[in-house]
Amino acid sequence: MMIVRSIVLFLLAAVAEIGGAWLVWQGWREHRGLWWIAGGILALGAYGFAATFQPDPNFGRILAAYGGVFVAGSLAWGMVVDGFRPDRYDVVGALVCLVGVAIIMYAPRG
Repeated sequence: MMIVRSIVLFLLAAVAEIGGAWLVWQGWREHRGLWWIAGGILALGAYGFAATFQPDPNFGRILAAYGGVFVAGSLAWGMVVDGFRPDRYDVVGALVCLVGVAIIMYAPRG
């Protein structure tokens, strides 16, 4: 059950951080305005809190593992929201990152 909770928290963090960054991007680069940027800032703040609910107490481990989730999540976000088409190297790289996440977070420790 702890692994499921951890995965859900990683997914929530990814949506908040990637979505927040996307909103800032849209507000600034696509000239959609300050409300988009403000929404992005709030979402990025929510991301900061999501990691604190992870069951593992080690900040460095959580953020290191989240890096892999961020890589895969960013590609997925681009596909769903912006119509990005990853090539095979993008996909392989994301899978390697997710394997790293699994090893960092869920390997048995004594």
